[in-house]
Amino acid sequence: MSAEVNDGASIGPLDIRRVMAALPHRYPMLLVDRVEEIIPDRSIAAIKAVTINEDFFNGHFPGRPIMPGVLIVEALAQAAGVLAVESLGLAGSGKLVYFMAIDGAKFRTPVEPGCLLRLEVEFVQKRTSVCKFAGRALVDGKVAAEANFTAMIADPPAA
Repeated sequence: MSAEVNDGASIGPLDIRRVMAALPHRYPMLLVDRVEEIIPDRSIAAIKAVTINEDFFNGHFPGRPIMPGVLIVEALAQAAGVLAVESLGLAGSGKLVYFMAIDGAKFRTPVEPGCLLRLEVEFVQKRTSVCKFAGRALVDGKVAAEANFTAMIADPPAA
């Protein structure tokens, strides 16, 4: 995330209850545990605590547990969802943030159990119904993964 002066308009930290109010995801697919800071209309820094108890480690990989790259990108997308919901004032509206595209995903280093995965996402373009983001996931200050992605904000499907 680019270094920018905090003008006092930041929000955070947000606990898991506030994260769950912004996202429809629940266990085992909720991949954001805490939000450190949101600068509305600009960026978010969030945390995913990676633990050995997560189901995907049973098969990815036995004897060498590594968080799947697609789940790292999903965690970035969920952080972007929180950013969009908070920035656009959509909390409680029932609107959903749907993944539309992933571009330039790169995986730099394995993410293992015991890591705190820092999710940094910023708006590249923000419109009412489609937003573009740039995100990176870090472990101990080192980039583990990065991607650009696009999401659509829409009503949930009819029941």
